[in-house]
Amino acid sequence: MAGNNTEEVEGTTTTTDSKTNTSAEIPPEFLIKHPLQNTWSLWFYDNDRTKTWEENLIELTTFDTVEDFWRLYHHIKLPSELRQGHDYAVFKQGIRPMWEDDANKMGGRWLISLEKKQRNSDLDRFWLDVVLLLIGENFEHPEEICGAVVNVRVKFDKIGVWTADTSKQQANLEIGRKIKEQLGIHGKIGFQIHRDTMAKHSSSTKNLYTV
Repeated sequence: MAGNNTEEVEGTTTTTDSKTNTSAEIPPEFLIKHPLQNTWSLWFYDNDRTKTWEENLIELTTFDTVEDFWRLYHHIKLPSELRQGHDYAVFKQGIRPMWEDDANKMGGRWLISLEKKQRNSDLDRFWLDVVLLLIGENFEHPEEICGAVVNVRVKFDKIGVWTADTSKQQANLEIGRKIKEQLGIHGKIGFQIHRDTMAKHSSSTKNLYTV
């Protein structure tokens, strides 16, 4: 009996040493998460007609590392899988995806409209590219970036990149050009002031800038 116990203990010791050695061989870069420069919030708009607009707007979670973003991305529905009338938004933490928020009220958005037939071909790719541009701080003026919204609608789906200050023409134009280049858009995209969008139906809002 004593001999058997000794063998079991020795076997356990050998296994533990093996696990320790295996752990030690993992390169440090695989154990460390890669932080983003900002913390970002993922929002969802539910479109429940029994609730107010603000009640429908739900902050789902926040993330501040590359790994946490990808984990989140692979566990939620793609925009093309959302029901019509629903939205996703990714904004810097502390900024709500609404015109009235202090960080947004002097700003506007670069608006990309996609026909319904593009929902299966372009919507998800465009949305992912836009979010990666945002969280990767890939714009010349990242301080002007507030967030982005994707709207799934009956006739047209829309992606909007929201910026903080419409008066900063050069910064806004550079942001628009970067979006167009990254997404490979051949036509023009327009920049709309939030104040104008609030006052009018978005389809009749005039563009302040186009690229």
